[in-house]
Amino acid sequence: MISSISGVCFKKGPFIKRGLSVYSQAPEKSRHRGHPLTSLFSHAERCMRVIIFLLLSLQLLPLPLQAAVNNDTLQLPIASYIVQERGSSKVLMAKDIDRPVSPASLTKILTCIMAIESGRLEDDVLITKESTMVEPSIAGFKTGEKIKLIDLVKAAMVNSSNDAAFAIAIHLSGSVDAFVAAMNSRAKQLGMKNSHFTNPAGFDERRYAGNISTARDLLLLTEHAIRNPVFNMVARLPQAVFIEQTTRKAYALKTHNKLLDRYPYTVGIKTGYTWKAGCCLIGRAIREQKDVVLVILNAKTDRWSVAAEMFDRAFGITPDTARFALASRGDSSRARIASEVPALRKLKPSAIRRIRNSKRKALLSKAALREKRRGVAHSKTGIKAKQTIKTRQHTPKVQVKKARHPLVSSKVATKKGKKAPLHKSAKKGHSAAKEG
Repeated sequence: MISSISGVCFKKGPFIKRGLSVYSQAPEKSRHRGHPLTSLFSHAERCMRVIIFLLLSLQLLPLPLQAAVNNDTLQLPIASYIVQERGSSKVLMAKDIDRPVSPASLTKILTCIMAIESGRLEDDVLITKESTMVEPSIAGFKTGEKIKLIDLVKAAMVNSSNDAAFAIAIHLSGSVDAFVAAMNSRAKQLGMKNSHFTNPAGFDERRYAGNISTARDLLLLTEHAIRNPVFNMVARLPQAVFIEQTTRKAYALKTHNKLLDRYPYTVGIKTGYTWKAGCCLIGRAIREQKDVVLVILNAKTDRWSVAAEMFDRAFGITPDTARFALASRGDSSRARIASEVPALRKLKPSAIRRIRNSKRKALLSKAALREKRRGVAHSKTGIKAKQTIKTRQHTPKVQVKKARHPLVSSKVATKKGKKAPLHKSAKKGHSAAKEG
């Protein structure tokens, strides 16, 4: 009974190895004479040694795997992100990669790659009125202008121009709805299972609500797009310069991707922002033949410094603690050093809430401010204010001359060196005295 519980087999020889322990051979009679609990203690000891061995083996994991575990525990205020090396199925960092969120202007990547793959980049695109009636960001095209299709792709990718994206859609498919159907069909072909697009620019409110995608789907789209050399050439441009074909008017549009100036290994891709989607970014960096792509969706912090730190971790570089996280529209409104972040995390939640509420006005986009002003203008108080202003402008000013006292007028006249006019009664007294 005792030998079966302990699991020890007695054979000839000085020692018997079993598991991680070494037992000395003893006569069977002496084993049976011992206390019955000794076998249970030996079994427990063997289990403890196995557990210790497993804990020690966890310390010998490969470094990339340890980095992935550590990065997953980072408390980043980002709804969804993924970092992956191109040509490898291994995900370096990830969070909620299948969570459907609004991609904002990252939608334009699909719009532009469809335009590039159409083979009609030298077409002269007629700008219609429908394509100009969109919210900023816009290039400022006028109805009736003619722009090359390749220049519209540059405007949509570099400057994130919404009028350029709508002009591409109308030119390629005849209407926006037809192009959106083609977009969704192309997305399914690329394996974007959890994406649905409602417009070519990335709007996500009112009639365009429901424009959604995921970090995994956008990574698939980006990996397909960067296989095209024309797309890579456009995605890394710091500005787009082109001319209108009829009037020869010149357009110069700057990029919104500040990562091109702040991280030395960046080679472009695309930024995005709406009030609902927050700050979005698809970035790509190459260092020592290592090509890394990241997708960041709905970042409630400075996306540029976060992206730079993610790239550093992917390349195995020690993050630069003196890198300034400069503020931008929709990002954190404070310019701070990365080393100060732990001190900010010590703030109480109530203090952080007060800071966010005070900065909420700064996060409003130009379109949101315009909508607010329109709402006030069309309200009853706004209409009354306009009417009062108009009546004040059109009513003629009536000049009322106040009657002055004769003595006051005489004093004013004498000050200027002129002879003061006499009152009628004074004139009569003066003449009478002269006659007397």
